[in-house]
Amino acid sequence: MPDVPGNFTFCRLMYTQVATDPSGSGWSIEYPRAERNLLTRLTQLTLATTSRWKDGTPGYTVIRATDPELFRCPFVMMASPGTAGFDAEEVEALRRYLLKGGFLWGDDFWGDRSYAHWAREVAKILPEYPLVEIPPNHPILSTYYELDEVPQIPTLNRWRPGMSTSLLGEETAVAAMHGIFDDEGRLLVLATHNTDIADGWEREADLEAFFLLFSAKAYAVGVNVAIWSMTR
Repeated sequence: MPDVPGNFTFCRLMYTQVATDPSGSGWSIEYPRAERNLLTRLTQLTLATTSRWKDGTPGYTVIRATDPELFRCPFVMMASPGTAGFDAEEVEALRRYLLKGGFLWGDDFWGDRSYAHWAREVAKILPEYPLVEIPPNHPILSTYYELDEVPQIPTLNRWRPGMSTSLLGEETAVAAMHGIFDDEGRLLVLATHNTDIADGWEREADLEAFFLLFSAKAYAVGVNVAIWSMTR
């Protein structure tokens, strides 16, 4: 874990890839530029502080579900969660982590097949709680920035100006947030489906048109989720 503490630490979950997704596959998509850019913008746009390593590197790290350090992560992000597979030991560790107050966000998975795979895997962890769609009036969409919908951020390597933001046509035309809540209404798991929020952070400097159209919206979601995870 980062040496110098702050309000927010970005932990990325490393997992075993067992499936593929149209936008790409595996835990390391967007690593490490996405977390580095989000942490930088978070300190620019809010009063939050972020943890850091002694060499000055922003406070991000990669962790496995079975690592005891997981319980020091108030926030864990999964890239391409529709490709992940959890074994029994990982399921038990993630369950204990989430029920003890942890927060897991899965981002960048597209289409019905990837969603069904993700739903099956997360149901292993929290079988007693349903995965439900988060309505547009939920406060996570307005906790810092006001968003009237979940923005559809395309994967840059599959998009150019004038192209649709939907990766698979009609099947992925609508971006959505889904979540798992406990009995007290605490959000344990968040999933942003048919959108690639973290690509809006990672690729902000790669194409001006992409930055202007998508990065601000992606940061609005990222900042809202970060603030949410720090204050609930």
